Amino acid sequence: MQETEDTGLRGVVVAGTKISAVDGEKSKLSYRGYDIEELAKKSTFEETVYLLLYETLPTRKELEIFKEILASQRQLPRGVISHLEKRKKTAHPMDVLQSVILMLVDFDKDARVETKSANMEKSIRLIARIPTLVAAWDRVRKNLDVKKPDEGLGHAANFQYMLHGKVPDEEIARDFDTCLVLHAEHSFNASTFTARVVASTRASMYACIGAAVGALSGELHGGANTQVMKNLAEIGDVGRVEGWVKTKLDAGERIMGMGHAIYKTGDPRARILASISEKLAQRAGNARWYDISRKIESMTRSEFKKRKGKDIFPNVDFFSASVYYMMGIEPDLFTPIFAISRTPGWCAHIIEEKFAEAQPKPALYRPSAQYIGKYCGPEGCKYIPVEERG
Repeated sequence: MQETEDTGLRGVVVAGTKISAVDGEKSKLSYRGYDIEELAKKSTFEETVYLLLYETLPTRKELEIFKEILASQRQLPRGVISHLEKRKKTAHPMDVLQSVILMLVDFDKDARVETKSANMEKSIRLIARIPTLVAAWDRVRKNLDVKKPDEGLGHAANFQYMLHGKVPDEEIARDFDTCLVLHAEHSFNASTFTARVVASTRASMYACIGAAVGALSGELHGGANTQVMKNLAEIGDVGRVEGWVKTKLDAGERIMGMGHAIYKTGDPRARILASISEKLAQRAGNARWYDISRKIESMTRSEFKKRKGKDIFPNVDFFSASVYYMMGIEPDLFTPIFAISRTPGWCAHIIEEKFAEAQPKPALYRPSAQYIGKYCGPEGCKYIPVEERG
């Protein structure tokens, strides 16, 4: 039997895309040709969403109109709020998010209209409503009143208002906005590829986004930053980092948030998040979580070099954990926030998968696999009736 290699599709090009480019060797990420570091410094989340959906940066007037449209779509249908109020308070935010995204189909008369313009409109509704959904569930489970969206606030500031019940200061809002920009898109990662696979079947936008949320929920993808924060809390003090790292590596366990499948010289997003984490620590006068994170980074890199002769760098999940926690966000909301920021990227990919004209596409994704199971010979295994089996 011919042997097969399980690659997890790493290094396998499955489609072309105009949405983003990742250069692992040069540690570069770009959205529609624009470098992520420049976008993080100069752009806003709303402008980045426009870029991802419409393939170009907006004029000032276009951006103003787009922001108004996005803000006007934030409110959840009353039926969705009623549903949330009946859910078990112990339900995980990602499970609630995935299931309620599929509920939104009931309130969208164009849910199954498969034109490009209809999918663009559905994208805008989902990008606007998912933050409201995440914040609403957090308040419902805590027996707090659900805050209505404030159309006068930007996307990032409005989410923080709906979550915490108060308008954030400008610096916090800007930092959170930058986090959303950094997480908005990242080529064919697991959740985006999932969205495109579902889109290739011509399923609805809601089905595609629901599937992407499911893929994101795993700890090896979007759930990694939640695990990072659990590790920081478990360590508790910078003096305990060295022993903790060595114990983990001795046991053959991974250090969550360290290493990336593509970036070989560092994740550019992690560098920006590290600076935000440091800034938040200085502003709060408490550098505990930042200091522990930096120590884990340095110890892991040092030990990795000694043991494997290779370097390893933090990825986007590593410093986002301390950033969100210092913003007063609970760890089990870290992955839903990842979904909030990644939705525009997912939507852009779904639209590209369904409507791209640059190259002919197959009817749907259908990879092959090498069977490595039971083999009884060229005629196959002989079926033995149940009463005759020993």
